[in-house]
Amino acid sequence: MRGSEEKQGSMVALISPSMVVPEGHPLRQIKVRADAALAEMSGLFDTMYSSLGRASIPPETLLKAQLLIALYTIRSERQFCEQLGYNLLFRWFLDMDMVSPPFDATTFTKNRERLLQHDACGVFFKKVVDQARQEGLLSSEHFSVDGTLIEAWASMKSFVPKDGSDDDAHRPSGDALKGKAGAIKKGKRRDRNRWKDFRGAKRTNDTHQSLTDPEARMMRKGNGQSAKLSFSMHALMENKNGLVTDVRVDLATGTAERDTAIEMLMALPGSHRVTVGCDKGYDTKDFIAACKEAGATPHVARNDSGRRRSAIDGRTTRHVGYGLSQRIRMRIEEVFAWTKTVGGLRRTRFKGRSRTQMWAHLTTAAYNLLRIVRLAPA
Repeated sequence: MRGSEEKQGSMVALISPSMVVPEGHPLRQIKVRADAALAEMSGLFDTMYSSLGRASIPPETLLKAQLLIALYTIRSERQFCEQLGYNLLFRWFLDMDMVSPPFDATTFTKNRERLLQHDACGVFFKKVVDQARQEGLLSSEHFSVDGTLIEAWASMKSFVPKDGSDDDAHRPSGDALKGKAGAIKKGKRRDRNRWKDFRGAKRTNDTHQSLTDPEARMMRKGNGQSAKLSFSMHALMENKNGLVTDVRVDLATGTAERDTAIEMLMALPGSHRVTVGCDKGYDTKDFIAACKEAGATPHVARNDSGRRRSAIDGRTTRHVGYGLSQRIRMRIEEVFAWTKTVGGLRRTRFKGRSRTQMWAHLTTAAYNLLRIVRLAPA
């Protein structure tokens, strides 16, 4: 029998956001763990805000909202605030009732500097890692390290000489300077969206700089690939369950991977010796020596192509653990794949290294929470 539409909706409905979330939904366990980590940060949040004035959106709400943005691949904070008006799952995760109005997208912008100043996102990431450590999900002896490139929020057209020798080419003509508000003084505005032939022009990080994001560096992933304005992101993964214990964003340079890897190894808790699996890009004498000085056994893939001689000899490769590290270290690519495709880190949404570091902490924390929920018993 064909059903008929009911045009008249119910006048009164007794329902809460929690009722529409299934009991077995993975977001329920993520919420419990995120709330526990944020509860430990209450003292930090007290120092971030004044005791006088009008109450603002709680920082716990802002951090959990950004977790949702990473978990559900939401394009922007403005789109999230739009969905917050009708998405009951998001309202339940943020502890909002049915009638609470969604906050404005500018709330993220106004509170971002405060979160950056106190490194709230970095502290939240460490709290999530501590939860995994307390549950015995982390290895304290075997790790893997790798790096990747994140596209900067800047166009190659903004990559101009530092000495200003190309300023005249970036100024619009007299006809283009006339707008609806009248004539604009010549030379006061730059036309960054113009066409220009860069063929034959030599551009390097030493002589050029981006006007949009001065901290971005021109870098390419490999031979035959195009160079882009980028940041470098580095992750330290424990080999037991593939959880990230440290993530750092740095300037994209030729030695950033090795330098940041040593810094992350030096920051590991404890004084016992550990192993670290790496790819061929880390096979240098300086890195091997720095690893041994940091108390780490380098399980680096041998790079002996051509006339090059590897810095790893048989004293390391003969052990069974070396082969295990080389197989398990491939899982760090899963971290980069998730943070880029799902978490939105393929190209940063922010300008500057500090803001990109903040988003890397939140995205990697979301990845860890998702992994912990799957690994921990019900």
